[in-house]
Amino acid sequence: MAVVAWIGLGHMGGPMTANMIKAGHEVRGFDLDAAALAAAVGHGVTPARSIADAVDGADVAFTMLPKGDHVRTVYLGDGGILASAAKETLLVDSSTIDIDSARAVHDAAADGGFRFVDAPVSGGMSGAQAGTLTFMIGGESVAVADASKYIEPMAANIIPTGAATTGQAAKICNNLMLFINLASTAEGAVLADRLGLDKQVFWNIASVSSGDSWALRTWYPLAGVVPTAASNKDFAPTFTAELANKDISLAISAARNTGTPLEIGERVQQLFQRLIDADQGRKDCSMIVSLVDGSLTSGKVTK
Repeated sequence: MAVVAWIGLGHMGGPMTANMIKAGHEVRGFDLDAAALAAAVGHGVTPARSIADAVDGADVAFTMLPKGDHVRTVYLGDGGILASAAKETLLVDSSTIDIDSARAVHDAAADGGFRFVDAPVSGGMSGAQAGTLTFMIGGESVAVADASKYIEPMAANIIPTGAATTGQAAKICNNLMLFINLASTAEGAVLADRLGLDKQVFWNIASVSSGDSWALRTWYPLAGVVPTAASNKDFAPTFTAELANKDISLAISAARNTGTPLEIGERVQQLFQRLIDADQGRKDCSMIVSLVDGSLTSGKVTK
């Protein structure tokens, strides 16, 4: 069994480390958030005092961080991973970040003699808890194969994507499609309801017809239909509107850099921004339905 360093123990990193521990690995965790670290310690993570302490003697180091700036700091900063880890330590970044940041860390790791892969995930908090995430892994083939062995306890699907940064590219494009599907699901659900269709009956039809999508089956935005949906719990977050806005903005930035028009994606990003502007950014992203049914007015949700 391996010694695993883990930096970033939030909503995704916390349950992912729990699955690593269940598989028999020793996990040393570090997070600036004391509550997140304490929660991880509760399921068996050994707390580290610093990044350097976490990676000391580690076979593999995982990072799961919110933004590209955080990833750059953790890998490239003073006392960061590249300055502290042994060259033999395999480095795996499972954050969802911009392509430029992923490229910068890949290049710096290669220059320093490290093996590094970008390995973002899909499946959300429920997949992190269940160990059923999909990992998209970009990098040198031997490093990808080595990383896959460590990833197994957390994953239902492990998919090599090709060269450096292609894991991030796959994740960005996948999430672009997800959030467009979520917006269309919200519009279809509200319209069907107002046309007099029973919401369960409509879901039963759409879920086996051409309107089907992961968003419909997992995040249906009308309460009382899909057990896993945040709509049943006043939109307590499974994936916040802030994170959704971040991810779709990454796709829009990449599209502009490649001269690719994303007219629908840009419109959906504007909807998430409206939720954030209404002080609802920490609610679940499926709360986008409140902009369709009119329940969000002046920053408040009306019932």
